[in-house]
Amino acid sequence: MTYLLYVAAALAEIAGCFSFWAWWRLDKSPLWLAPGLVSLVLFAWLLALVDTSAAGRAYAAYGGIYIAASLVWLWLAEGVHPDSWDPAGATICIIGASVIVLAPRAA
Repeated sequence: MTYLLYVAAALAEIAGCFSFWAWWRLDKSPLWLAPGLVSLVLFAWLLALVDTSAAGRAYAAYGGIYIAASLVWLWLAEGVHPDSWDPAGATICIIGASVIVLAPRAA
């Protein structure tokens, strides 16, 4: 469930940030900001649902998932094909996130 929350949070965060990018850098209507703000609130709520005793640990593990999701966004939403280094870097990040999420913790 943790990974699903992280993926959903990443998509919400990326979509929210992209709405600002589209308005600022792609000259889209300021109306793009409204759903972007809703998406960023959804992101924060989803990340807060992660079952962990420390917010910092949730954020650290989320970072790896966010990196991989950003590369998927790059490819599917922006039409830019990741180069051969992108998946390698994302894999390293996912492994790091998994160590944080799956490590046995003392009760």
